[in-house]
Amino acid sequence: MKPSYVPGHGLLRDRVAVVTAAAGTGIGGACARRMLEEGARVVISDAHERRLSETQATLEKEFGPGSVTAVPCDVTSEEQVQRLFSEAEERFGPLDVVVNNAGLGSTATLVEMTDEQWNKVLDVTLNGTMRCTRAALTRMQPRGRGVIVNNASVIGWRAQEGQAHYAAAKAGVMALTRCAALEAAPYGVRINAVAPSLAMHPFLAKVTTEELLDELTRREALGRYAEPWEVANVIVFLASDYSSYMTGEVVSVSSQHP
Repeated sequence: MKPSYVPGHGLLRDRVAVVTAAAGTGIGGACARRMLEEGARVVISDAHERRLSETQATLEKEFGPGSVTAVPCDVTSEEQVQRLFSEAEERFGPLDVVVNNAGLGSTATLVEMTDEQWNKVLDVTLNGTMRCTRAALTRMQPRGRGVIVNNASVIGWRAQEGQAHYAAAKAGVMALTRCAALEAAPYGVRINAVAPSLAMHPFLAKVTTEELLDELTRREALGRYAEPWEVANVIVFLASDYSSYMTGEVVSVSSQHP
């Protein structure tokens, strides 16, 4: 049985948030919507400009002009990351929340994997998170406030065949989260991560076989996959004052058993 959608409670009222890889119907898109429902003004970003503009138009129609703005960004480019953060602040003011959701996955056994495949997944998923975290911290630390939430994965803890590159990247995101949190804590900036197990959205369905999805679903104690907004709920919690004593944590969003 699918869960009932949870309404907003103003947890991020009057705050400014940036969400990467927010075009479409995945976790990033759900996160942008949830943050708008919680009262934030949101800057959405994605490397896919057409989908990004479509997402902006949809959200603006629902939440009103001035509630959301879009800045295209490929997180593998330091120049584009800097432009994202500069334009976000120019349009909405100082940033309160940054959600590093950009990631890339594929399936290949290690002996068949090329350097290009390995490097591409690592550059988007791990290096991109590092670039955006660094850009956020250079702006948040001097102001003495801010929250960063990274999107990791349970694969960073648990082995899965054909996912060596993605697992390494997500484990790196977890380690990056913990180390950066220690460095940022004296400046009043908190950094945490979520680690979803199985959140279903159209892109995942395209790159994963039905057999694997069935197998992964059977591992979930609740007998179903997560809706993207269920992961977004936990991201909103970590971005809000309800998690004010949490930093350097990786929160599993999962009902998966070994």
